[in-house]
Order: sequence, then C-alpha cells, then structure tokens
Amino acid sequence: MRKLTYFIACSIDGFIGDPEGDASAMVSLVDEEFFEFLKTEYPETLPTVGRRPLGLDHLPNKRFDTIIQGRASYDLALKDGITSPYAHLREFVASRTLGESPDPNVEIIADDLVGRVRALKAEDSAYDIYLCGGARLAGALVDEIDEMIIKTYPIVQGSGMPMFEAGFSITDFALESVRTFGNGVLVRMYSRKH
Repeated sequence: MRKLTYFIACSIDGFIGDPEGDASAMVSLVDEEFFEFLKTEYPETLPTVGRRPLGLDHLPNKRFDTIIQGRASYDLALKDGITSPYAHLREFVASRTLGESPDPNVEIIADDLVGRVRALKAEDSAYDIYLCGGARLAGALVDEIDEMIIKTYPIVQGSGMPMFEAGFSITDFALESVRTFGNGVLVRMYSRKH
C-alpha cells in the first residue's frame, strides 16, 4: 500500500500561511542550498510552471505520482490562469463547491474524500501520494496520513492558517529524520505510529 504524505511548509509556531493562507513570507526565505535540496529530493513537489525553466520537466518522478490539494490551494493557480498546476502528476482537488473541473488532468473529489483517498492508497504503484494542503483538507485526512515532511521556516507568525483544521484528537507520529539548512530551515520527517 502506498503512503499519503503531507509535505508542507510551516512557521516555527505551526502556521502554513497567514490568516488568508498566504505563505509568501516562507517562500521568500528559500535560498540556493535549500532550493537545491527540493530540486534533488522532491522535484515533483515543484509546480509544472516552475519545473520547465529549471529543466526538471523531463525528469521522472522520484517519490510521488499523485497530488491531492484543497480548493484554496488550487485557487492560487487558477488566479494565474493555470488549470493544471501539477501537470506532471495525477491531480485531485477536494472541493464541494468547484463543480466541474476546468482541466481534463484535474479530477474533483466532491464526495467521500476519505474513501477516494483509501482507493488511491490501495492502487498498485511504486509512488506515494503528495498531500499539498491546506488546513481543512489535512484535518479531514489526518487519519489517512502515513507520513509528514514538515519544512519549518525560522519565523514566528503569531496567527494564521494552522497545519490542521480539525477537532481535538491526538495522533502519534515517530520522528524519522531531521535535516538542517544554513538559512535556518529544518526538514523533519515523521511516520505514523501503528
């Protein structure tokens, strides 16, 4: 069975964006060393529009072949006229309000999100599933998340969009690795305790 991996950027105090979900404060801290890490270790997490100028669009996927994102995350691309932001992956958008998909490469999951994710996890594939966010989607899928890769940026936001928007429930994960970068970013990998 393949894993659902929540690959997310957050502040030291656990926010993935400002109150409106804007994460540009974190993106501005990406330096050459950290960007090289992302390109080498997780190239498919970079949107297609960014992969092409970097010469990454011809590379095979390394870890993921599927992405699930929430409506707010998808809307960021739509505002720029991009209907398939991760064209190099199978794209799913969880939304009860979007209706028809604006792109044949993007499937809308309007009902039974957990059931659809379980079906995707049960597929025969050497690749895992990239959970892009946001907070409501991660909260709805917290019981399905097998792994978290958290890129923690050296900023405190004080408030904003949390990593998970869900009711109180304790879910145990085990720390697998920590990598530090010169710009102060930490990348922590956790796996679900079974």
